[in-house]
Amino acid sequence: MIKKYSILLVLLALTYFGSSAQSTYQIALLKYNGGGDWYANPTSLTNLIDFCNKNLKTNINSEYATVEVGSSEIFNYPFLDMTGHGNVIFNDQEALNLRNYLIAGGFLHISDNYGIDKYLRPQMKKVFPELEFVELPFDFPIYHQKYNFPDGLPKIHEHDGTPPQGFGFLWEGRLVCFYDYECDLGDGWEDPDVHKDSHEKRLKALQMGANIVQYVFTK
Repeated sequence: MIKKYSILLVLLALTYFGSSAQSTYQIALLKYNGGGDWYANPTSLTNLIDFCNKNLKTNINSEYATVEVGSSEIFNYPFLDMTGHGNVIFNDQEALNLRNYLIAGGFLHISDNYGIDKYLRPQMKKVFPELEFVELPFDFPIYHQKYNFPDGLPKIHEHDGTPPQGFGFLWEGRLVCFYDYECDLGDGWEDPDVHKDSHEKRLKALQMGANIVQYVFTK
């Protein structure tokens, strides 16, 4: 199964960024159990998609999908986004499903919407017991795609006033999951009237989001 999906995801990635046909594809919001608000930031992905299509010349479907972590449907989406403030629970089947998806070539971006961290880390440990989140150095390629972030993640919302950190899971040298912590990219992607962020702050958040998208499909 993993080999089958791996071939599929490689072919999809080549189609997305390597074809003059510019085939439309879709990204998805990850729905999880536990009571946490996986549905937070409802306008975020729509705005990120629009920004990428305009500035990276991608052809992402303007409507994102919603997919449950334990569903085989996650294999239809090369890029999953996850956010929230509260509790996260993966059962054994869900953890294995997400692991197989990531090993097969899929990618997960997680945005801490303030409060998810203490719940998220134990659940991601179920997905990859052998891995730890590692902080990515500022020279990591994800910070240097179309837009250059020499100091790593931009600070979008203050939360506890600590510096933003970008963590990753590296599977056999490949970044399969990127986790923005104390940064809140997802809030920065929302409609301007939601959080009243400045244009400059929203632009930085969208540019960093575009870097993530570009990194995933060109690495």
